[in-house]
Amino acid sequence: MSVSNSQSSRRFTRQSNHRGRKVVASLFVLQSLSQFAPSGHAQEASAGNVKRGGVIRYGHFQEPACLFGGWVQQWYLQRQYSDSLVARSENGKIVPWLAESWTISDDKKVYTFEIKPNVKFTDGTALDAQAIADNINGWLSNDPDLRNPTAAPYLSDSFESARAIAPLRLQVTLKVPFQPLLNVFAQSSQGILSPSALKRGLAVNCENPVGSGPFIVDKWRHGREVTFRRNPDYNSAPATAKHQGPAYVDGISWKFLPDQTVRYGSLITGETDAIYDIPAIAWKDANSRFPVLRHLTGGTPLRLALYTARPPFDDVLVRKAFAYSTDRKAAVDTSFLGSLPFEGNGALSQSSPEYLRELGHSYAYDIRKANQLLDQAGWTERNPNGVRVKNGNPLIVRISYSNAFLKPDGEQALQAIQQQARAAGFDVRLQPTNPADFFAGKNLGPDDYEVVLLYWVAPGAEIFRISWKPDQNGESNRFNPSRYQDLTLWDVIQKAEQDFNGAERTALYQQAERKIVDDAPVIGLTVLDVTLATKPNLKDVWLDRGSVGEPVFYDAHFDDKK
Repeated sequence: MSVSNSQSSRRFTRQSNHRGRKVVASLFVLQSLSQFAPSGHAQEASAGNVKRGGVIRYGHFQEPACLFGGWVQQWYLQRQYSDSLVARSENGKIVPWLAESWTISDDKKVYTFEIKPNVKFTDGTALDAQAIADNINGWLSNDPDLRNPTAAPYLSDSFESARAIAPLRLQVTLKVPFQPLLNVFAQSSQGILSPSALKRGLAVNCENPVGSGPFIVDKWRHGREVTFRRNPDYNSAPATAKHQGPAYVDGISWKFLPDQTVRYGSLITGETDAIYDIPAIAWKDANSRFPVLRHLTGGTPLRLALYTARPPFDDVLVRKAFAYSTDRKAAVDTSFLGSLPFEGNGALSQSSPEYLRELGHSYAYDIRKANQLLDQAGWTERNPNGVRVKNGNPLIVRISYSNAFLKPDGEQALQAIQQQARAAGFDVRLQPTNPADFFAGKNLGPDDYEVVLLYWVAPGAEIFRISWKPDQNGESNRFNPSRYQDLTLWDVIQKAEQDFNGAERTALYQQAERKIVDDAPVIGLTVLDVTLATKPNLKDVWLDRGSVGEPVFYDAHFDDKK
């Protein structure tokens, strides 16, 4: 056993040394570029002396297939051109946006919103209560052109109707109370779109969506960039904004730069004014050179979801053994060079308000315990390759993943896990899948994987509804790749959702959180963070707190300092 550990460590060390050479090479490129651009730190913008004009050149990572939808990469874009019903502040409080105020009935089933007057979509359509009702009803409909892939899984069980009871008064009625409703409405994926434009069909709207936000989609040059121009009539900024009225800049050139060295290098050379997702090798350099923004998203962490509906992970002993067999913290620390935190709590991300910190180091690396659990589960034999065998079946674990959810540096962590688990007798096989195929279901069928790497962002534990709703009435919950079905857990989650007492609701969610971690249908790995680095002369960029931490360029402006 100690020999296996030693061999695994040597393999990981050789891999780490190889990666170290790549890091040095990449850093050399970045440092060479730095001679062409000045360094410096942000200064506070002078109040009342904001320079207007200019186009923000922004370097992003991934390009979606549609400019709105359920993937976080789409939320980033939608935040620029649409407004939501309400906003969520940095401290988690729900504040006005399109809704200036609202009331909730005593039975918690009827929400009445007073809508901001004189707001229009950029195609001239009035943004009134009826327009918002049309959006919400479309989200929960069966019309594929209108159904919202984020709102529907949250609200399909509780939603009854949305209707305009006056031109600027919206009423949303629920069948049962649902306390997270306003958090759902605050997410950018629930940005309100022009009902007139939506009639054009999904294909047209994917290419050229119409909202009421501070920027207008001008043109999408596929594979290159989306250009936005300022909405000169914008008058509906949220309470979280730093000013009201139109944006300060003339527009945004939203460039797709998938190579992380190229993307960060573009900021150094002055080809961009801001870039997304600072690479691990440049994290320290970026913090010394540029203003850096960072948000750790709530909801689920980036986690390993174990398929529990068939062997080997239908046995909780084997699930726990797999968790103990991998030094996930070392893998994360080494792969991300200390720029990303380890997250051992597979149920909930550490920025969620219900997060239990004591679960953050669950299933710390313990190869002895892993071997004991596997012996106890009946996996006592090994084949000549050292892989455990039971009833003639080898202990094979296929991990499906995609860079749609995993940063480039993260593949090193999976390779480390692959090596580490072998010491306990797991034969781990990695199944990388490109985003298009991954979203189409490749390597995600019921017989295609034992583990899949995913996250789902949310403000907090309301994500449990999406992750752990059991299959009902012959309908499978496609957002539960673990296939873990526990009616007791589901009962606790539903009670939490209907409880408007903050302390009681948190206690219920934490009860669910403990059960998820204890039963190990998911194993924590790390978090999804949103990072931006900006040029020092670009001021007042901020990250939204609705859910994803989208970059907000509405308040941004250039000063004269270079």
